[in-house]
Amino acid sequence: MLSTDNHRRDSAGLRYVYPVISRRAGGVSVGINLNPNNACNWACLYCQVENLSRGGPPPLDLDLLRHELDTFLNDALHGNFMSREVPESARRLVDVAFSGNGEPTSAPEFAQAVATVIDILERHSLRNRLLLRLISNGSLLHRPAVQQGIRQLGEWGGEVWFKLDRAEAASASLINGSPLDPDKMASHLATCARLAPTWVQTCWFALDGNPPDATAEEAYCTLLRPLAGSLAGVHLYGLARPSLQAAASRLSALAGEQLDAFARRIKKETGLRVVVSP
Repeated sequence: MLSTDNHRRDSAGLRYVYPVISRRAGGVSVGINLNPNNACNWACLYCQVENLSRGGPPPLDLDLLRHELDTFLNDALHGNFMSREVPESARRLVDVAFSGNGEPTSAPEFAQAVATVIDILERHSLRNRLLLRLISNGSLLHRPAVQQGIRQLGEWGGEVWFKLDRAEAASASLINGSPLDPDKMASHLATCARLAPTWVQTCWFALDGNPPDATAEEAYCTLLRPLAGSLAGVHLYGLARPSLQAAASRLSALAGEQLDAFARRIKKETGLRVVVSP
Protein backbone atom coordinates (compact mmCIF):
# COMPACT_ATOMS: atom_id res chain seq x y z
CA MET A 1 0.00 0.00 0.00
CA LEU A 2 0.97 3.64 -0.41
CA SER A 3 2.49 5.45 2.55
CA THR A 4 3.89 8.87 3.37
CA ASP A 5 7.39 7.35 3.18
CA ASN A 6 7.02 6.17 -0.43
CA HIS A 7 6.68 8.81 -3.15
CA ARG A 8 7.89 6.65 -6.04
CA ARG A 9 6.79 8.17 -9.36
CA ASP A 10 6.21 4.72 -10.91
CA SER A 11 3.83 3.48 -8.21
CA ALA A 12 0.90 3.31 -10.66
CA GLY A 13 2.94 2.04 -13.62
CA LEU A 14 2.26 5.23 -15.58
CA ARG A 15 4.56 7.75 -17.25
CA TYR A 16 3.13 11.04 -16.05
CA VAL A 17 0.60 10.26 -13.31
CA TYR A 18 1.50 8.92 -9.88
CA PRO A 19 -0.45 8.79 -6.59
CA VAL A 20 1.14 9.53 -3.22
CA ILE A 21 -0.07 10.01 0.32
CA SER A 22 0.84 13.57 1.13
CA ARG A 23 1.43 14.39 4.79
CA ARG A 24 1.10 18.11 4.01
CA ALA A 25 -2.03 17.82 1.84
CA GLY A 26 -3.63 15.26 4.17
CA GLY A 27 -4.68 12.46 1.82
CA VAL A 28 -4.05 11.06 -1.66
CA SER A 29 -2.36 13.51 -3.99
CA VAL A 30 -2.41 12.72 -7.71
CA GLY A 31 1.01 13.77 -8.93
CA ILE A 32 1.71 14.99 -12.45
CA ASN A 33 5.34 14.32 -13.31
CA LEU A 34 6.41 16.29 -16.39
CA ASN A 35 10.06 15.33 -15.82
CA PRO A 36 10.14 11.52 -16.22
CA ASN A 37 13.82 11.72 -17.19
CA ASN A 38 14.78 12.83 -13.61
CA ALA A 39 16.17 16.14 -14.91
CA CYS A 40 15.86 19.46 -13.08
CA ASN A 41 17.35 22.93 -13.34
CA TRP A 42 18.07 22.79 -9.58
CA ALA A 43 19.86 20.14 -7.50
CA CYS A 44 18.58 20.53 -3.94
CA LEU A 45 20.68 18.78 -1.32
CA TYR A 46 17.62 17.06 0.17
CA CYS A 47 16.08 15.90 -3.12
CA GLN A 48 14.61 12.39 -3.06
CA VAL A 49 14.91 11.83 -6.82
CA GLU A 50 17.25 8.98 -7.69
CA ASN A 51 19.83 9.61 -10.42
CA LEU A 52 18.94 13.30 -10.59
CA SER A 53 20.51 15.10 -13.55
CA ARG A 54 20.66 18.67 -14.80
CA GLY A 55 18.41 19.77 -17.61
CA GLY A 56 14.83 19.86 -18.75
CA PRO A 57 12.22 17.23 -19.64
CA PRO A 58 11.75 15.42 -22.94
CA PRO A 59 8.87 16.48 -25.22
CA LEU A 60 5.54 16.03 -23.47
CA ASP A 61 2.94 13.63 -24.89
CA LEU A 62 -0.24 15.53 -24.04
CA ASP A 63 -2.51 12.78 -25.35
CA LEU A 64 -0.84 10.24 -23.07
CA LEU A 65 -1.10 12.63 -20.12
CA ARG A 66 -4.81 13.08 -20.83
CA HIS A 67 -5.39 9.33 -21.07
CA GLU A 68 -3.42 8.49 -17.92
CA LEU A 69 -5.12 11.10 -15.75
CA ASP A 70 -8.60 10.22 -17.05
CA THR A 71 -8.03 6.49 -16.47
CA PHE A 72 -6.53 6.98 -13.02
CA LEU A 73 -9.32 9.26 -11.82
CA ASN A 74 -11.90 6.74 -13.01
CA ASP A 75 -10.20 4.06 -10.90
CA ALA A 76 -9.78 6.35 -7.87
CA LEU A 77 -13.31 7.75 -7.97
CA HIS A 78 -15.30 4.79 -9.24
CA GLY A 79 -13.04 1.74 -9.00
CA ASN A 80 -11.24 -0.07 -6.19
CA PHE A 81 -7.97 1.90 -6.15
CA MET A 82 -8.58 3.36 -2.71
CA SER A 83 -9.42 0.07 -1.02
CA ARG A 84 -6.66 -1.72 -2.93
CA GLU A 85 -3.77 0.71 -2.47
CA VAL A 86 -4.51 3.26 0.28
CA PRO A 87 -4.69 2.85 4.08
CA GLU A 88 -8.20 3.49 5.34
CA SER A 89 -7.21 6.67 7.19
CA ALA A 90 -6.04 8.36 3.96
CA ARG A 91 -8.78 7.28 1.53
CA ARG A 92 -9.67 10.63 0.08
CA LEU A 93 -8.43 12.52 -2.95
CA VAL A 94 -7.15 15.93 -1.94
CA ASP A 95 -5.44 17.38 -4.99
CA VAL A 96 -3.84 17.02 -8.38
CA ALA A 97 -0.32 18.40 -8.12
CA PHE A 98 2.22 19.28 -10.78
CA SER A 99 5.34 18.05 -9.03
CA GLY A 100 7.47 15.04 -9.91
CA ASN A 101 11.13 14.48 -10.67
CA GLY A 102 12.12 17.98 -11.75
CA GLU A 103 10.82 21.52 -12.15
CA PRO A 104 7.37 21.23 -13.84
CA THR A 105 7.49 24.69 -15.39
CA SER A 106 10.65 23.77 -17.33
CA ALA A 107 8.47 21.82 -19.78
CA PRO A 108 7.89 24.00 -22.87
CA GLU A 109 4.35 22.57 -22.95
CA PHE A 110 3.62 23.52 -19.33
CA ALA A 111 0.69 25.84 -20.15
CA GLN A 112 -0.84 23.19 -22.45
CA ALA A 113 -0.39 20.59 -19.71
CA VAL A 114 -2.28 22.80 -17.25
CA ALA A 115 -5.11 23.24 -19.77
CA THR A 116 -5.21 19.49 -20.38
CA VAL A 117 -5.41 18.67 -16.68
CA ILE A 118 -8.12 21.28 -16.11
CA ASP A 119 -10.15 19.80 -18.98
CA ILE A 120 -9.99 16.32 -17.43
CA LEU A 121 -10.91 17.64 -13.98
CA GLU A 122 -13.91 19.42 -15.52
CA ARG A 123 -14.98 16.20 -17.24
CA HIS A 124 -15.00 14.48 -13.85
CA SER A 125 -16.93 17.39 -12.27
CA LEU A 126 -14.10 18.06 -9.81
CA ARG A 127 -14.14 21.86 -9.76
CA ASN A 128 -14.45 22.99 -6.12
CA ARG A 129 -14.05 19.35 -5.05
CA LEU A 130 -10.35 18.79 -5.76
CA LEU A 131 -7.51 21.30 -5.52
CA LEU A 132 -5.12 21.83 -8.41
CA ARG A 133 -1.61 22.65 -7.25
CA LEU A 134 1.73 23.53 -8.77
CA ILE A 135 4.78 22.72 -6.65
CA SER A 136 7.55 24.81 -8.13
CA ASN A 137 10.95 26.31 -7.42
CA GLY A 138 9.70 29.50 -9.05
CA SER A 139 12.89 30.05 -11.03
CA LEU A 140 11.20 30.35 -14.43
CA LEU A 141 8.48 32.89 -13.59
CA HIS A 142 10.03 35.32 -16.08
CA ARG A 143 8.81 33.13 -18.95
CA PRO A 144 5.47 34.22 -20.48
CA ALA A 145 4.38 30.60 -21.03
CA VAL A 146 4.97 29.80 -17.36
CA GLN A 147 2.95 32.83 -16.31
CA GLN A 148 0.20 31.76 -18.71
CA GLY A 149 0.02 28.30 -17.13
CA ILE A 150 -0.05 29.69 -13.59
CA ARG A 151 -2.72 32.22 -14.57
CA GLN A 152 -4.90 29.38 -15.92
CA LEU A 153 -4.36 27.43 -12.73
CA GLY A 154 -5.29 30.43 -10.59
CA GLU A 155 -8.41 31.23 -12.59
CA TRP A 156 -9.59 27.64 -12.11
CA GLY A 157 -9.18 27.97 -8.36
CA GLY A 158 -5.79 26.30 -8.00
CA GLU A 159 -2.76 27.37 -6.01
CA VAL A 160 1.04 27.37 -6.11
CA TRP A 161 3.50 26.09 -3.53
CA PHE A 162 6.60 28.20 -4.20
CA LYS A 163 9.95 26.94 -2.91
CA LEU A 164 11.96 29.30 -0.72
CA ASP A 165 14.41 27.35 1.43
CA ARG A 166 16.83 30.16 2.32
CA ALA A 167 16.86 33.91 1.68
CA GLU A 168 20.61 34.62 1.60
CA ALA A 169 22.34 34.21 -1.77
CA ALA A 170 25.17 31.95 -0.59
CA SER A 171 23.10 29.59 1.54
CA ALA A 172 20.24 29.44 -0.99
CA SER A 173 22.67 28.60 -3.78
CA LEU A 174 24.27 25.89 -1.62
CA ILE A 175 20.97 24.31 -0.54
CA ASN A 176 19.31 24.42 -3.95
CA GLY A 177 22.35 23.79 -6.12
CA SER A 178 21.84 26.80 -8.37
CA PRO A 179 23.01 30.45 -8.26
CA LEU A 180 20.18 32.38 -6.61
CA ASP A 181 19.63 36.09 -6.10
CA PRO A 182 17.24 37.04 -3.24
CA ASP A 183 15.90 40.08 -5.11
CA LYS A 184 15.03 37.94 -8.13
CA MET A 185 13.48 35.29 -5.88
CA ALA A 186 11.30 37.96 -4.27
CA SER A 187 10.31 39.36 -7.67
CA HIS A 188 9.30 35.92 -8.96
CA LEU A 189 7.36 35.24 -5.78
CA ALA A 190 5.48 38.53 -6.17
CA THR A 191 4.66 37.71 -9.80
CA CYS A 192 3.42 34.26 -8.84
CA ALA A 193 1.19 35.68 -6.11
CA ARG A 194 -0.45 38.04 -8.62
CA LEU A 195 -1.31 35.11 -10.88
CA ALA A 196 -2.58 32.54 -8.36
CA PRO A 197 -2.94 32.02 -4.61
CA THR A 198 0.60 31.25 -3.46
CA TRP A 199 2.04 29.46 -0.45
CA VAL A 200 5.75 29.58 0.32
CA GLN A 201 7.19 26.11 0.98
CA THR A 202 10.36 25.92 3.03
CA CYS A 203 12.48 22.93 3.98
CA TRP A 204 14.31 23.81 7.25
CA PHE A 205 17.05 21.45 8.42
CA ALA A 206 20.57 21.26 9.79
CA LEU A 207 23.60 21.06 7.51
CA ASP A 208 26.77 19.48 8.91
CA GLY A 209 25.06 19.46 12.29
CA ASN A 210 24.40 23.21 12.23
CA PRO A 211 20.82 24.48 12.12
CA PRO A 212 20.08 27.74 10.29
CA ASP A 213 21.18 30.59 12.54
CA ALA A 214 19.42 33.78 13.62
CA THR A 215 20.83 35.64 10.61
CA ALA A 216 19.24 33.10 8.25
CA GLU A 217 15.92 33.45 10.05
CA GLU A 218 16.06 37.25 9.87
CA ALA A 219 16.91 37.24 6.15
CA TYR A 220 13.98 34.91 5.50
CA CYS A 221 11.51 37.11 7.39
CA THR A 222 12.92 40.24 5.77
CA LEU A 223 12.36 38.83 2.27
CA LEU A 224 8.77 37.78 3.02
CA ARG A 225 7.66 40.80 5.07
CA PRO A 226 6.85 43.16 2.16
CA LEU A 227 5.07 40.34 0.28
CA ALA A 228 3.04 39.01 3.20
CA GLY A 229 -0.17 40.76 2.20
CA SER A 230 -0.26 38.93 -1.13
CA LEU A 231 0.67 35.44 0.12
CA ALA A 232 -1.57 32.65 1.44
CA GLY A 233 0.95 31.48 4.02
CA VAL A 234 4.02 29.35 4.63
CA HIS A 235 4.43 25.57 4.64
CA LEU A 236 7.43 24.98 6.92
CA TYR A 237 8.59 21.38 6.85
CA GLY A 238 11.48 19.18 7.89
CA LEU A 239 13.23 16.14 6.45
CA ALA A 240 10.62 13.40 6.23
CA ARG A 241 12.40 11.07 3.80
CA PRO A 242 16.10 10.49 3.16
CA SER A 243 17.90 12.45 0.49
CA LEU A 244 19.18 10.45 -2.47
CA GLN A 245 21.88 13.01 -3.29
CA ALA A 246 25.60 12.89 -2.53
CA ALA A 247 25.18 15.33 0.36
CA ALA A 248 22.69 13.11 2.21
CA SER A 249 25.07 12.38 5.10
CA ARG A 250 25.47 16.12 5.76
CA LEU A 251 21.75 16.65 6.42
CA SER A 252 19.85 16.11 9.64
CA ALA A 253 16.33 16.87 10.78
CA LEU A 254 15.54 19.53 13.33
CA ALA A 255 13.42 18.84 16.40
CA GLY A 256 9.78 19.78 16.16
CA GLU A 257 10.33 22.41 18.81
CA GLN A 258 12.89 24.17 16.61
CA LEU A 259 10.50 24.27 13.66
CA ASP A 260 7.71 25.54 15.91
CA ALA A 261 9.95 28.31 17.26
CA PHE A 262 10.85 29.48 13.76
CA ALA A 263 7.17 29.31 12.76
CA ARG A 264 6.28 31.60 15.65
CA ARG A 265 8.96 34.06 14.57
CA ILE A 266 7.70 34.07 10.96
CA LYS A 267 4.15 34.71 12.13
CA LYS A 268 5.22 37.45 14.54
CA GLU A 269 7.42 39.28 12.03
CA THR A 270 5.31 38.90 8.88
CA GLY A 271 1.77 38.12 10.04
CA LEU A 272 1.68 35.11 7.73
CA ARG A 273 -0.09 31.89 8.60
CA VAL A 274 2.47 29.08 9.07
CA VAL A 275 1.70 25.38 8.77
CA VAL A 276 4.40 23.13 10.26
CA SER A 277 5.13 19.58 9.10
CA PRO A 278 8.09 18.15 11.10
